Amino acid sequence: MNKKSIKDINVTGKKVFVRVDYNVPMDEQLNITNDTRIRATLPTLNYLLEQNAALVIACHLGRPKGERVAKFSVEPVAKRLAELIGKEVKFASDCVGPEAEKAASTLKPGEILLLENLRYHKEEEKNDPAFSKQLATLADVAVNDAFGVSHRAHASVEGITKYIETVAGFLMEKEIKFVGQTVANPERPFVAIIGGAKVSDKIGVISNLLEKVDTLIIGGGMAHTFDAAKGYEIGKSICEPDKYALALDLLKQAEVKGVKVVLPVDLVIADKFAPDANTRIVDVDKVDPEWEALDSGPKTSELYAAALKDAKTVIWNGPMGVFEMDAFAKGTEAVAQAVADSSAISIVGGGDSIAALKKTGLSDKITHISTGGGATLEFLEGKTLPGIAALADK
Repeated sequence: MNKKSIKDINVTGKKVFVRVDYNVPMDEQLNITNDTRIRATLPTLNYLLEQNAALVIACHLGRPKGERVAKFSVEPVAKRLAELIGKEVKFASDCVGPEAEKAASTLKPGEILLLENLRYHKEEEKNDPAFSKQLATLADVAVNDAFGVSHRAHASVEGITKYIETVAGFLMEKEIKFVGQTVANPERPFVAIIGGAKVSDKIGVISNLLEKVDTLIIGGGMAHTFDAAKGYEIGKSICEPDKYALALDLLKQAEVKGVKVVLPVDLVIADKFAPDANTRIVDVDKVDPEWEALDSGPKTSELYAAALKDAKTVIWNGPMGVFEMDAFAKGTEAVAQAVADSSAISIVGGGDSIAALKKTGLSDKITHISTGGGATLEFLEGKTLPGIAALADK
């Protein structure tokens, strides 16, 4: 990816429009419950401040769909950012128009301004040229540090690049390097672990990875579709009958390409979908017709760990079971532990996998935790992300 980053341009004394992904979770009282996405941008913001730049920061929150919805105001984000960066963060109650223009034009080097939610305007998601141009007039140069939204051709991500030079921030650069380059040119053996509920959500990822990996571990609810396709009784487990043919085709493709596929050999089954359900551990072909599988079993965990032992590159996306309930978290926790114990370059993406890592306290043992959800998946699928494609070339 031959794209310019902030170190390739002179930002000294300039006004810099910085697109970030501050779509953070909040409680009913509008307190931010997880500020990881804000913290992830601090290296970029601090570097720009060190260069005596003035920062005009833009983001979105939730899905206000072009309406002014009070609970989606990013004002609480300005307060949290100020605490984290140790500087005042000015706030503009709109992202375009007279107030935003005045706030940006009077901004001095070393000062920070956060604009109100971009998605209060329908034009943002429509990638409206006039709206893009309005955003571009607020600064001299733009930085995209919002990998998590770069799979969307929105005004602040893609449209703005037509009116103002736009380069990658450090977080964006890291995502391109780890997710993009590692998948394109991995150290081998290369193992991918794909979990989650549905095959349909991850078809593109599995198909693309089959071209690249040496071993593919398939877990979580989607494994039941493969099992059912092979003729196993899966009881009341989550399943996609319309994907049986696809599942068998993916297994055949793997065989032809010489990719080893590892599926669960035992499961934790329950008599109901609840934390206090009665549970049993059974072989994969012994699921009671009235019960459902909610986690992988201990033999499967050993199998997965063995497949990861000699890996040089590992990608993990998606949990192995209903990890939110402690009774069904062991499979996901075992994978988290095996990835953490591995000496491989490890990349973890997807909200559930990251939440599981946090729960096990193993986040610092991972080489790179991707900040994108859908963006990471599309990148792993080998798709071109509009926000990355639009960055200035070196």
